[in-house]
Amino acid sequence: MNFTQFGVYPRSLGGLKGILFSPFIHSGTKHLFNNSIPVFVFLAMLFYFYKEVAWKIILLGSLLTGCLTWLIGSEGFHIGMSGVVYLLFSFVFFSGIFRRHFRLISVSLVVIFLYGSMFWYVFPIEKGVSWEGHLSGLIIGFIFSVLYRKKGSQRKEYIFQKTEFDLLFDEKGNFNPPQVEEEETKDS
Repeated sequence: MNFTQFGVYPRSLGGLKGILFSPFIHSGTKHLFNNSIPVFVFLAMLFYFYKEVAWKIILLGSLLTGCLTWLIGSEGFHIGMSGVVYLLFSFVFFSGIFRRHFRLISVSLVVIFLYGSMFWYVFPIEKGVSWEGHLSGLIIGFIFSVLYRKKGSQRKEYIFQKTEFDLLFDEKGNFNPPQVEEEETKDS
């Protein structure tokens, strides 16, 4: 049975149902497999590093990605989880950069290393691939990374206190040995 007609069909009332159903419809096992591994990897990263907002990102982000695809997409049915993959990719990548958190930047670099070639598919380089869905996910993920930059893992700010050692140096780094008070000697 072909479920393609339940995909997003841009700018038509009947195509709105695809906003909910399209992530669950794939053209075949290869298409399903190509989306499954990145979804698993990005969901693991999302729920590990961004527990506080993970469900908002995945649920609201999927809906908004579908809506944007419905607005900007070319004529035809848009199916598959790729828009959600790009949503998660974009959110994880940009969140690490915006937060300037060492571990999250490392995750962002791993993401770009493993999935950096995905970037090219936000352009119309392959016929039959919904580059509009990919672009929609990338845009919504970026917006969410800005909106939720204060939620989830944050870089720790360290406050250093001066110790006795620090007091031995002035602001320019010059050594100032402590003044030793001389004891009065008594003659007996």
